[in-house]
Amino acid sequence: MRRLLIPLTVLMLVGCGSDIEELRQWMDQQRKEAKPSVTPLLPPKKFLPQPYEAGAGVDPFSAQKLSVAIKQEAAQPNSLLTAEINRRKEPLEAYPLDNMSMVGSLTRDKQRYALLRVDSLLYQVKAGDYLGQNFGRITKISETDITLREVVQDAAGEWIERTSTLQLQEKGR
Repeated sequence: MRRLLIPLTVLMLVGCGSDIEELRQWMDQQRKEAKPSVTPLLPPKKFLPQPYEAGAGVDPFSAQKLSVAIKQEAAQPNSLLTAEINRRKEPLEAYPLDNMSMVGSLTRDKQRYALLRVDSLLYQVKAGDYLGQNFGRITKISETDITLREVVQDAAGEWIERTSTLQLQEKGR
């Protein structure tokens, strides 16, 4: 059986060899006939620089413009800002509420206090103290949160009151 298997294998390899040569010839012919069609790139558009003309205008975010607007608003008799503008700012009004975290509360002489961490420093606050950059005044302190009233501008530019809270932060934060 082995004697027959070896000659058969040789014959099969010889038969495949002619198919491979035919395949190579066909591939060479296809390469010669193939003509690629590449569309040429469009030339770049000419760049025309435009001068910046808004630089001479008024900066809408300037502190001067904002302070003028706040003073005009405070001059109105029914404005919520009237009392806020004329009082002395407290130290915690320099920080946004996002930078503050309530870390505890305590009661002393029947008055509840909250402990706030701001820039790795602890502050003790009570109802009536001011926090944050939106004229926030503490209205209530509980064991788990601080409630405060802020004066902010609505979409129409009117000054309104809103209630915000700072909640007690878990130990891992």
